Amino acid sequence: MDVRPNQTIYINNLNEKIKKEELKKSLYAIFSQFGQILDIVALKTLKMRGQAFVIFKEIGSASNALRTMQGFPFYDKPMQIAYSKSDSDIVAKLKGTFKERPKKIKPPKPAPGAEEKKDKKKKPSSAENSNPNTQTEQPPNQILFLTNLPEETNEMMLSMLFNQFPGFKEVRLVPNRHDIAFVEFTTELQSNAAKEALQGFKITPTHAMKITFAKK
Repeated sequence: MDVRPNQTIYINNLNEKIKKEELKKSLYAIFSQFGQILDIVALKTLKMRGQAFVIFKEIGSASNALRTMQGFPFYDKPMQIAYSKSDSDIVAKLKGTFKERPKKIKPPKPAPGAEEKKDKKKKPSSAENSNPNTQTEQPPNQILFLTNLPEETNEMMLSMLFNQFPGFKEVRLVPNRHDIAFVEFTTELQSNAAKEALQGFKITPTHAMKITFAKK
């Protein structure tokens, strides 16, 4: 009885010692690279411990995540991932609001106005961002310097993001500074590949990570 692909993936064999909020943030950090996430459901009840659901907007994102992250060592335990048996069956029980979601996603009238406003805001900010980067860009080397990291960033989260790239050596956090970190690779070619792939990656919905080469 194969479960047909759908937007929701079911993950089990998760480390039960991890707090619910940290678990959800870490799941968001590693799964948002596959596409937009509508929700992550993780319950701490006896029956649901060590399990979670990640609900993507697109089926393709869920399929990609399932293939890529199957058996990924997450907090020292390999993840077991499958498609959820059915959205209505499991997710709706956990999340009574799930069925109503599609209505909320498509507000027909305010959309055009809201988009225009967003565009106006975006243009100056992208110009602002480009100037400092051109001034401060260091010559390529094997150590990356990460900025704009959210408060809950930890070594585990960053290691999970960067160890999917060849040549990954280590993550170094800066004491008393949650917003910056260093990531070391074996060669500058390998560090550059990770920099290109994860530039602007959103660890949380509000924090897009900025990556430059570290000062020598």
